[in-house]
Parts: sequence; structure tokens; C-alpha cells
Amino acid sequence: MSKVQRNPDWIIIGTILMLLSIGVLMVYSASAAFAAHKYGDPFYFAKRQFLFAALGVFFMLLVAQMNQTRFQQLAKPGLFICIALLIIVLIPGVGILRNGARSWLGIGAFSIQPSEFMKLALILYFSHLFIQPRFQLTSFRQGLLPSLAILGSVFALIMMQPDLGSGTVLVGTGMILILIAGARKKHLIELSFVGIAGFVGLVLAAPYRIARITAFIDPWKDPLGAGYQLIQSLYAMGPGGLMGLGYGMSRQKHLYLPEPHTDFIFSIIAEELGFLGAGTVILLFAILIWRGYRVAMMTTNTYHRFVAAGITSMLMIQSVINIGVVSGAFPVTGITLPFLSYGGSSLTLTLVAVGVLLNLSRIKR
Repeated sequence: MSKVQRNPDWIIIGTILMLLSIGVLMVYSASAAFAAHKYGDPFYFAKRQFLFAALGVFFMLLVAQMNQTRFQQLAKPGLFICIALLIIVLIPGVGILRNGARSWLGIGAFSIQPSEFMKLALILYFSHLFIQPRFQLTSFRQGLLPSLAILGSVFALIMMQPDLGSGTVLVGTGMILILIAGARKKHLIELSFVGIAGFVGLVLAAPYRIARITAFIDPWKDPLGAGYQLIQSLYAMGPGGLMGLGYGMSRQKHLYLPEPHTDFIFSIIAEELGFLGAGTVILLFAILIWRGYRVAMMTTNTYHRFVAAGITSMLMIQSVINIGVVSGAFPVTGITLPFLSYGGSSLTLTLVAVGVLLNLSRIKR
């Protein structure tokens, strides 16, 4: 039986606190002009981000001290609850419509995004499923096909909102877990062609997605339309140079770059703090990913290994895609940068997931 040590991984905790501190400061800097223009309070988003961060850290530390058997006990009911929420959010008049996607549930100022909770729920459930003796991922029919059916069903519900960004992170995390759990590479390679065809179909089914791909290839073909956001992001990152323009000195945040405090906050970091600031953020994510996979490799419990690897993979995929999008390496997908972008559901849920990772890091080997 695994023994539990007193303290969790302090390197993970320190890295998270540094990312959160940078996040609160940059949310204020990136949002002050917009918040003052719309709400008459330049601290509008910064105050809420600080509260979300404080609440998230509280839950992170709480989860870090939980009995580890609870994670596996919550796996199945957690998945069913999240599926129910993904269905409820699609009901007109119940789900809140924002930016063309019906992705939110809530009353007044309080709202949650069910797709964010589904990411962690799927990791816990898949990790539980993959350790069952009767479930063999080496078998296409008895293991791989059922797991892909679950993953595909959840992805379909998210795409009905639609939310391609969350769906991409969810599928990427699920596929990494399936690979780690022992699926045959031959099966995955064959299925990858089906996945590529499906992705192309999703893109072709929606004109705005085609526009995003076109803008990614050459944003200057439509500089005032589909390519506008990427062009403004590159305008922000370019002048940053080595040291940046200085904290609070961004020009693009003054109603030029859309979503400067959410999806495109990394652009403002690069503009104000330069290569050194942006490089520091990337280094912090690299340290977090290294320590997360280290937790997965060090544990002797297979379920814990899958959970730790899944959470770390989720953070890695989301951060890589976000930074790739704002720098023009990937098409715009609407994915936030963990710990830094403004957002209650995303920040709180991500910190809860890190709490699970910290809990597993307490195991003595």
C-alpha cells in the first residue's frame, strides 16, 4: 500500500503561485483600458481574477489533503454529472449564449462552464476504466472502441455548443491517456486518418472555421475580418523585443486587440515584458509539466499514474495551443492560457486539477 508523506511537491506549488501572481498583474494591465471604458472601473476584471485565484488556491490545497481513494470513487458519478450539465447547457433559455457559443450555466454574475469540468471528469473516469482487468486497450473491440465511443460522445456534446477549443483539449488529453494506457499504435495510426477526415469535416461545416484557417495561413487576406485578431496579436508581440515596452505600457490593449485579458493575454505579456517575460512564463509551464510527469512516473499505483499523466497532459496541450495561437503557429481556437487568462470556471477547475496532482505527489515511493 502506498504511504503518504506530509508535504506535497513544493516546486509545483511555487510554480503555480508565480503563474497566478503574473496572471493577476497581467489581467489588470491587459483589461484596465477596456474595463474603464465599459464598467468605469479599471480594476473590474483584476479584482474578480484575484478572487477566483484565491478561491481556486483554497480548493487546490483542500483537494491536496483529501483521501486519495475519493478520486476513484468520484470518477463515475462525476462523469455522469458533467454529461448531464453538457446536455442541460444546450437547452435554449437555460444555457447562456456568449460569443456565439451556448457554453455557460448560471444566474446573474455567477456562471460555470460545464466543458471545463468535463476535462477533469474524463481524466478521472478514463484512469478508472483503464485499470479494470476486463478492459483491454490492446483489443480494438473490447477496449479501444468503447473508450473512443465515450470520448467521441462527449466531444459531440461540446461541439453542439459549439466549443472547438475545449473539445480539442479534451480529445487530445483523452488520446494521450489511451496511448499511455497501452493502446496499440497500429490501431491509433489507422484511426488518425478517420480523425483527420472528421476534423476537416468540422471545419468545412462552419464558414467561420474556414475563415479562421484561411486567416491562419494568410491573415492579411482579410485584415479587418478573420485575420484581424491575429494581426493585432502579432503587432503586440513584435515591438516587445528583449525587455518589452514596460508593465502597463501596451498599446494594443487599448481596444485594438480583442480579448487581451483572456485568450490573447500572452500577446500583452510579450509586448510589455518582452522576450524575457514571455520566456519566463514558458519556463514556468515547462517546470510544471516536468514535475507533473515526474509525479506520474514516480508513483507505483497505476490509477494514480494515469490521473497525474492526464492532468499534466491537459495543462501541456492547453498552454501549447494558446501560445501557438497568439504567435500565429496555430489557427485561432478560443483556448485560454492556464492560470493567466481571465476566467472563473477555467481558473478554479484548473487549480482543483493541480490539487489532485499535488495530492498524488504526497505519496512515498
